[in-house]
Amino acid sequence: MKLQLWRNATLELTIGDWKLLVDPMLGEKGSFGPFPWTDDKRDNPLVDLPFTKEELKRKLNQINAIFVSHLHPDHFDQAAIDLIDKNKTIICPYTLTKTIKSYGFRSVIEIRDGLNLNGINLQLTMGRHGEGEIGKLMGPVYGLVISQGSNSIYIAGDTIWCPEVGSIVEFYKPKHMIVAGGAATFQMGKPVTMNAQDIKELADFTSGSLIWLTHLEAISPCQEGRDFLVEFIKQNNLSGRVFVPKDGEEFELKF
Repeated sequence: MKLQLWRNATLELTIGDWKLLVDPMLGEKGSFGPFPWTDDKRDNPLVDLPFTKEELKRKLNQINAIFVSHLHPDHFDQAAIDLIDKNKTIICPYTLTKTIKSYGFRSVIEIRDGLNLNGINLQLTMGRHGEGEIGKLMGPVYGLVISQGSNSIYIAGDTIWCPEVGSIVEFYKPKHMIVAGGAATFQMGKPVTMNAQDIKELADFTSGSLIWLTHLEAISPCQEGRDFLVEFIKQNNLSGRVFVPKDGEEFELKF
């Protein structure tokens, strides 16, 4: 299996000859403007994709299916709606099916619990996109456990460290976990994605898993960048277990 981080939460997983694109934010730098509930007026995304338009088109043509976890613009933006072939298979939580079909996509597969595609098992998971008032404003979010045989990957999605995540890790014991870091923070409440301490607690909770951090340096609410997290990982003896991919970087996931 291979993992390539495109940008933010957008990543490509290659399982054999099957390619899954997760949470496509495909717009150019600044294409969807400032986030609400923040004083930061920078236009988002803060950085471009690490591909030319021609490379992006080629890569999208190679994708077999797309998983959309929720509809925040840093996970499924207008550019993704415009650029993705309307005949591509979109996999989404059942709560999003109607909306995604309204965008013109003709092959939408909703997932309520589990799903098997081409011998690959997909299990929908829940998380907490923050707590209190900001958690309610963020709305429900989902993740995905992807399994083939005894090999499993857990894409946690936009969630803080919480009992739901702990239960999923305990039950599936994934070798690899892909976690939204960055400590995304708004005007009210605590971070809505994992901060460095959350990541340490997750790593301490599961000594056998490798953790890959996404959601870094691409949108304005995120407060913790790569340099900070690399130093935090080093200071907390997590090197070799927690990784900070760069945009466009590709890795072989070993089991």
